[in-house]
Amino acid sequence: MGYTIAIAGKGGTGKTTIAALIVRIIKEKKLGSILAVDADPNSNLSEALGIELNETIGGILDDIASYPEKVPAGMSKDRFIEYRIQTAIQEGDGFDLLTMGRPEGPGCYCYVNNVLRNIMAKLIKDYGYIVIDNEAGLEHLSRRTTRAADVLIVISDATPVGLKAAKRIGDLAKELDIKTKKEVLIINFNNKEIEKEKIRNLNLEYLGFVPRDSEIEKISLNGAALMKLDDSATSIRALKKIFDPTFPTA
Repeated sequence: MGYTIAIAGKGGTGKTTIAALIVRIIKEKKLGSILAVDADPNSNLSEALGIELNETIGGILDDIASYPEKVPAGMSKDRFIEYRIQTAIQEGDGFDLLTMGRPEGPGCYCYVNNVLRNIMAKLIKDYGYIVIDNEAGLEHLSRRTTRAADVLIVISDATPVGLKAAKRIGDLAKELDIKTKKEVLIINFNNKEIEKEKIRNLNLEYLGFVPRDSEIEKISLNGAALMKLDDSATSIRALKKIFDPTFPTA
């Protein structure tokens, strides 16, 4: 059974960047096979990982809804959807990627979420690590895109607004009975340890901080992938320091 890392946070806290860097660290440490899951309808994890996005779950569902005759005779619609999604998993350099995407039709995300959960329940057994980049905010929790994880990583900046949002995410995960073994906090865009009193009542285990990294900003401006970030970059060094004592070998 794979070790599942679910990543959440309000918009603008660098959630997707942290998700991509965690994938990179797992890959470089050769801890196990990796499935990266972009569960954000505003899909951009593929860009961070350096993969050109092809099919998404939302796109597959739209296609089958528009052309039901594509479902082969003798095969159920659900089985055909599962087959299409499995073939849509993209192979990267040392990891695979599955992207939720957004449906173009009039339907809501509920069905897309349900399909993602069902396929995840099967795929989770095939990988050592599953890294899920969730939608910003609280919607993914209220829709239960993430139902279970070994660890829920909440990403926040050090602002009062960011920390308040982090607390709401942690609280909502408990209220909805999201099955997590632990809920933790990483402070992003911060160049020093945060004052303990600011995080004392968040009910999240504080792991550490990741400084603002000018190298990431340069890479983003050039449209390059975070996999090309130099090993000496401050963000990589900070995350490795956090990662080593926190996550087991799968």
